[in-house]
Amino acid sequence: MADPVRTEESIRRDMRLRALLRQPLFRLLAINLAIGLVVAVIAVAGLLALDAHRLRSLILGDQSPVVAVGLLLFGFAITLGSWVMGSAIMRLGDDDDDDTGRSAAAPVTDTAEPLPVRIGARARRR
Repeated sequence: MADPVRTEESIRRDMRLRALLRQPLFRLLAINLAIGLVVAVIAVAGLLALDAHRLRSLILGDQSPVVAVGLLLFGFAITLGSWVMGSAIMRLGDDDDDDTGRSAAAPVTDTAEPLPVRIGARARRR
C-alpha cells in the first residue's frame, strides 16, 4: 500500500506536535494525566466489581448503562487526572537526593550557637 501524499498542513501539524512533545513540562503533565486516567479506570472497575452500595446493580438496571458508566468514568478521570497532575507539579521543587529528610530551603548549620535575628517594628502606633 502506497503512502498517501502528505500535505503541507499535515507536515506542519506533525512538526508542532513534535515540538510540543520536546517540552519537559508538557511531557510531565501528559505522563501524569495518563497515570491519573489509569487510576480512574481501576477505581471505576473496582467500584463496579465490588458492587459498592449496589452501584453495579443500579447501573445495569438502567436503560443505557454505557452512558452511566461513561459519566462515572469521566468524573473520576477529571478528578484523579487533575489530582495526579497537580501533585506532580507541586513536587517539581523537591530535592530527592537529600537523605536527612530536611527541606532544601532550610540550611543546616553545624554550630550549636543561636543565629542572630533582627526584630524591628515597622507599624506606626495611632
